[in-house]
Amino acid sequence: MSAARESLLEAAEAALCARPWPAVRMVEVANAAGVSRQTLYNEFGGKEGLGRALVRRAAEWYLDGVDRALVAAPPGHTAGERLAAVAEWTVRAARAHALVRALLTGAWDPALPAPPPAGSRLAIAPGELTRAVRDRAAAALPQEPERRCELAVRLALSYVVAPGEEPGERELLRLLSGPSRRAGGR
Repeated sequence: MSAARESLLEAAEAALCARPWPAVRMVEVANAAGVSRQTLYNEFGGKEGLGRALVRRAAEWYLDGVDRALVAAPPGHTAGERLAAVAEWTVRAARAHALVRALLTGAWDPALPAPPPAGSRLAIAPGELTRAVRDRAAAALPQEPERRCELAVRLALSYVVAPGEEPGERELLRLLSGPSRRAGGR
């Protein structure tokens, strides 16, 4: 990624943190990034393109965190503990980043950039993101069934959609492993 593009995305993200997307002005983003407005338009085509790039960047940031949660576990951590770390990351990321929350839930606030249109190659639907997490977890934890990997992210999403007291790793681990083990491993 070019330095100008990265600077523009950082400036746009900072602007979005300060005010709703409709109030963000391209000239302000360009000035904050230290580039001309023409450079901004050359990189993104316009405000819509810049917004799509922010949405894509948020998805990549979230998935990078999923990867870190899967591999950063100290030696001796079980697969369940690694899945619980993914679930905790999902809850924390969604609570900290409005674009991640929108990507995971499909609930788009008008204060955010619009998501890429459904059917476009840039579109990221909540189910697609959930499957990406499931697939990454299944690849990192080949001994785990895919359905358990998907359960971890769906359980985390329930805490995003219906906030309550944030579960700790121990509680997530109990929720992930308890019922299936008690039901004869189903």
